[in-house]
Amino acid sequence: MKDQAPKTDSIRASEVYLPVDDLKTEMPFFLGQLGFRLEEIFPADDPAVALISGHGVRIRLDRDAQVAPGKLRLRCDDPDGFAEGQGTLTSPSGNVIEIVDANPPLDMPETQHSFMVRRLVDSDSWVIGRAGMRYRDLIPDRLGGSIIASHIRIPDGGPVPDMVHYHTVGFQLIFCYRGWVRLVYEDQGDPFILEAGNCVIQPPQIRHRVLEASDNVEVLEIGVPAEHITTIDHDMELPTGRFEPDRDWDGTRFIHHKAAEATWTPWRIPGWESRDTGIGTATQGVAGVHVARPKQADGAWTSHDTDILFTFVKEGGLTLEVTGEEPYRLQAGDAFVLPPFLKTRYVDATPDCELIETALGSDFTTETA
Repeated sequence: MKDQAPKTDSIRASEVYLPVDDLKTEMPFFLGQLGFRLEEIFPADDPAVALISGHGVRIRLDRDAQVAPGKLRLRCDDPDGFAEGQGTLTSPSGNVIEIVDANPPLDMPETQHSFMVRRLVDSDSWVIGRAGMRYRDLIPDRLGGSIIASHIRIPDGGPVPDMVHYHTVGFQLIFCYRGWVRLVYEDQGDPFILEAGNCVIQPPQIRHRVLEASDNVEVLEIGVPAEHITTIDHDMELPTGRFEPDRDWDGTRFIHHKAAEATWTPWRIPGWESRDTGIGTATQGVAGVHVARPKQADGAWTSHDTDILFTFVKEGGLTLEVTGEEPYRLQAGDAFVLPPFLKTRYVDATPDCELIETALGSDFTTETA
């Protein structure tokens, strides 16, 4: 007999138990100080249970509950103006109320610079993440929490069990590496196919959804900072029916860069050329993304002065020479981080070599030795 999903259509409400010693002392705290509303109370002659509701939760205050005191978080628009700025309140029965900011500022950790090479053949096992997608971590130390870079794979094509959601993030890149994926974004028209070689940036809090993927699709995803909140939007339906390509989200415009429409120009490293994705302009300099390829096998010794410079080997191979290190022979799927002022050189690049370089920020100087 197959397992049957539980029937939930008969559930009317849910309750969280909190123990109380005496409702006479607990009720003024929850109703008067915290603003909850009384729904039920019983028995009449000696109340032992009160059901209260508010702020998105229903609570059962129970004198006979055999549970330890609980902890409740209240997310406030003005936490400093609530309860005279106290960050924590405790009820007479020992239940703890934590007062937090409903819209905390994005925490941008200071970058802890390090040189790093991450090879595909040496990588740890892929782990299953959101919506069943498989993730490979490309920057394990996250440079102190300032950035996360993931190689993501969806092995089985078809519909993706994703929901409309958004990210509270400073910068986020999605680069289609292999296959294709069908996406839809808030106020960016109908769903579209993101093909291999193309990329999008997801401005802060833009609603979006992954709809469908080809077999064995692979994408490169970069987020700043490393830890950021993903929020499900249960109310918005996509597409919205609007097309606003110039809409601004916290200083960032949506970009869908298409390789077929790009122009190749000389790159920052002599002997290489690149296509600029336009992300530097769209983010007002927060981040820049270039796809680069060699015009000659060997480049010059160079260094840079930007905060973060992350590179993913998209195609082919090359040798990365680093001051004070043995050379690194890199192939498609490998990645590396070059800290500021480190002298490096790209040599023995194959004719089909292509690199995806992400810089934070986008305006920086490259010194040639």
